[in-house]
Amino acid sequence: MKHLLSTADLSRAEAIDLLDVAEEMSRATAREVKKLPVLRGLTVVNLFFEDSTRTRISFEAAAKRLSADVINFAAKGSSVSKGESLQDTAQTLSAMGADGVVIRHAGSGAPHRLASAGWIDAPVVNAGDGTHEHPTQALLDAFTLRRVLNGKPASGAATGTEGAGLDGARVAIVGDVLHSRVARSNVHLLTTLGARVVLIAPPTLLPVGVGSWDCEVAYDFDEALAEHDFDAVMMLRVQAERMHAAFFPTEREYARRWGMTDARAAALGPECAIMHPGPMNRGFEISAAAADSPRAVVLDQVANGVSVRMAVLYRLLTAQTAAGSGTEGEA
Repeated sequence: MKHLLSTADLSRAEAIDLLDVAEEMSRATAREVKKLPVLRGLTVVNLFFEDSTRTRISFEAAAKRLSADVINFAAKGSSVSKGESLQDTAQTLSAMGADGVVIRHAGSGAPHRLASAGWIDAPVVNAGDGTHEHPTQALLDAFTLRRVLNGKPASGAATGTEGAGLDGARVAIVGDVLHSRVARSNVHLLTTLGARVVLIAPPTLLPVGVGSWDCEVAYDFDEALAEHDFDAVMMLRVQAERMHAAFFPTEREYARRWGMTDARAAALGPECAIMHPGPMNRGFEISAAAADSPRAVVLDQVANGVSVRMAVLYRLLTAQTAAGSGTEGEA
């Protein structure tokens, strides 16, 4: 594994390996001294062409806990605002000695282009590209869900879930699937790990060709909840900034039909977890009571993101270092 661009590229064994390494990383973060020296002397560049809080800070924390040097690049205030291309930016970073690049970009496929064009000879991690994918978000969701299914704390020290997939798990993903890179990555990864995924959304917020995805599709949230005993329900943010037309009548109507209301939260099975990739629009796609309920694992997802991204950076950058030194590295 040289890059992490899509969860569709991960085999079941590779996905479980990353989750298992994340469990090891969580042990390290539970110690008094949280830093590991494994990436000392290497430089990770966070190349963010879109605004971000959770993802950028999570990657920065992950790299620093592995003792890497971190350079944070934001398009605003850089030469990108003067018209510099992705190619020129990448080649500049390569000349500065970047050992790994984490990229978020509004253009779907930008990370793949960066990884395949030969502009930079370093591992590339997709931190979200347009409406395409967000693989590390899916990995942290799977990590959190695996702990929930095993009756362990959703975050914190490692819990002995190593080697397990998500076989037999039932997961609902609800809301704006059309614009959601999180939904796409999760469908690929969760099904690879053995889970059964049901997408629930109004027809206007489902992408063309969704019938070919390896999942079920439902349009009525209440009917789906009555029909399935879900282990987790993942609510998606309605991405109004990507909408250039009316996809539903009103916010109130959307919340009534496809939001996680107090009543729907109360109707979930006793072990069902409520998930959300963030940021949450409280009172819209999820009620405040549901977001703050004991069954919500939203903050656990954020905490687990650091361990998962540590695992990704460790696997990619140590393999690259071993390959560069002529020794056999782990893939």
